[in-house]
Amino acid sequence: MGIDYYNILSVNKNATEDDLKKSYRKLAMKWHPDKNRDNKKEAEAKFKQISEAYEASLCFLSICPHLGSVLSDPQKRAIYDQYGEEGLKDMPPSGSGGFPFGNGGGGNSKGFNPRNAEDIFAEFFGNSPFEFGAAGAGRSMRFQSDGGGMFGGFGSNEHVFRTYSEGTALRKPPPVESKLPCNLAELYSGSTRKMKISRTVVDGNGRQTQESEILTIDVKPGWKKGTKITFPDKGNEQPGQLPADLVFVIDEKPHDLYKRDSNDLIVNQKVTLAEALGGTSVSLITLDGRNLSIAVTDIISPGYELIVPKEGMPIAKERGNRGDLRIIFEVKFPTRLTPEQRAGLKRALGG
Repeated sequence: MGIDYYNILSVNKNATEDDLKKSYRKLAMKWHPDKNRDNKKEAEAKFKQISEAYEASLCFLSICPHLGSVLSDPQKRAIYDQYGEEGLKDMPPSGSGGFPFGNGGGGNSKGFNPRNAEDIFAEFFGNSPFEFGAAGAGRSMRFQSDGGGMFGGFGSNEHVFRTYSEGTALRKPPPVESKLPCNLAELYSGSTRKMKISRTVVDGNGRQTQESEILTIDVKPGWKKGTKITFPDKGNEQPGQLPADLVFVIDEKPHDLYKRDSNDLIVNQKVTLAEALGGTSVSLITLDGRNLSIAVTDIISPGYELIVPKEGMPIAKERGNRGDLRIIFEVKFPTRLTPEQRAGLKRALGG
């Protein structure tokens, strides 16, 4: 079928001008080569494709800004809807004015011949921060052209990518951070959280509006307080700026029994003097609901710590591994003893 401009812009075939503008704005911001320095070639190709699709789609709506009322004929749009761009290439010229795509004649008259992608970008965003001051309004000097290729310099054999001078890229605001409170059980076993957010976005006409969305956060076992989960471009938008990132920061709620120390769990346990000297056992319910019984045979002195291996928090970067459970004992001494009790203790302890 050829190129499907609707699919490229992620819009349906009944899209309005506002739909096209909103989609173009979002995709052009995402794939502009200056925002994708680690994968320039892919970004440049995507950016060209998005710009071509936007320009062509406007033309199908008879609002093409530089070609006038092209493809206003419903028949031509119907042909495109059925056969794609390829279906338009072999159509005869419309009247004496010639076919509006291509260069109007000769071997290069096939298909859609869009303007430079950066020109479309600059025209759409007005005085774009991507422009050089000497380039003049509405035209970017970012890509150099020797006349070859669909998008000027993109298709030539010359070096076509110019690095921007400092300060010319669209500014990205600082990320918007929000706390994500989690209890220890959620951080022990992991959980899935649904967060409804409301944010300010800029529509295709440059107006600020409110938008709501539900984000899914998969909390991984072992995550610690301060762990950050970033949703790129999900923060508020301002005209002439890139969207801010939205960052959720894990915050740990206090637990009634357990306290976390890095990957270890700490439990404070009180025992009587008789238990400290004669032995005892500790029964606990773990954070994942198991019953844990630990026998204590050592003599317990105040501050004595018993370590139970591998019963602590999961270690996020070491799958299957866990920290330790540390039980810290407090010995409750009696406030008074009868003479018989004192005598019995002396005999038992050899005093």
